[in-house]
Amino acid sequence: MFAVIQTGGKQYKVAKDDIIIIEKLDGEAGGKITFDDVLMHGAGSDVKVGAPLVKGASVTGEVLEQRKGDKVIVFKKKRRQNYRRKQGHRQFETVVRITGIKG
Repeated sequence: MFAVIQTGGKQYKVAKDDIIIIEKLDGEAGGKITFDDVLMHGAGSDVKVGAPLVKGASVTGEVLEQRKGDKVIVFKKKRRQNYRRKQGHRQFETVVRITGIKG
C-alpha cells in the first residue's frame, strides 16, 4: 500500500517503513506525527484519488531526527564592477519514518 502526501509545499509518495526527509516540522525525536493531507492512496489497481484530498485518510510517522541539510553556497558577481557576494545557507529538515497508512 502506498500514499501520496503533501507537506511543506511538496508531494511525497510513501509506503510503510519508508524514511523521508521533509522540511522542518515541530516535534522531537521519537515523537509521533500525522499527515492529514493525503492526495492519493491505494495498492495495485485499488487506488483512490482525492479531489483534492482523500476524506478520512491519514498517514502516521515517527520523527527520527531534526537536523540541518547540506550547505548551499549563494554567490553573486557582476563582472568588471568589483561586486562579489558570498553567502551560505543550511535548511532545517526533519527525518520521518512512515509507520502506517489509514484509508
